Amino acid sequence: MAKRVLVLNGPNLNLLGTREPDIYGAATLKDVEALCKQTGEEAGLSVDFRQSNHEGELVTWIQDARTTADAILINPAAYSHTSVAIHDALKAVGLPVAEVHLSNIHQREAFRHHSYVSAVAFGVICGFGVTGYRLALLALAEKLK
Repeated sequence: MAKRVLVLNGPNLNLLGTREPDIYGAATLKDVEALCKQTGEEAGLSVDFRQSNHEGELVTWIQDARTTADAILINPAAYSHTSVAIHDALKAVGLPVAEVHLSNIHQREAFRHHSYVSAVAFGVICGFGVTGYRLALLALAEKLK
């Protein structure tokens, strides 16, 4: 049976492709979803792909993952730098977590240099655009073996 990965995307990622393409690239969220599904299939993973602009909804999905997923890939977007609630939820579920950012958060504004999610993730990938999702899924497939 394929291992299940919940892929979560935080606020404003629904605007990919049109939002600051010089920073985030031209790929849309649908493009990212297709990449994740294809990579998951290649790696023997079942991918459940979601996006929300609402912190509480993301927290609920993370909590629900205790019984619906084997791992979580998350691009928490702006919630990386503000959400203790997402940190706590990820820690509470005890699943392997990979964190992804499209841009290199360490080359951006100082407030983006810290992520609450990184403390509970086994790995962080940033700055590789949408390829970061592929790399994170492959790392999760290895971790779940």
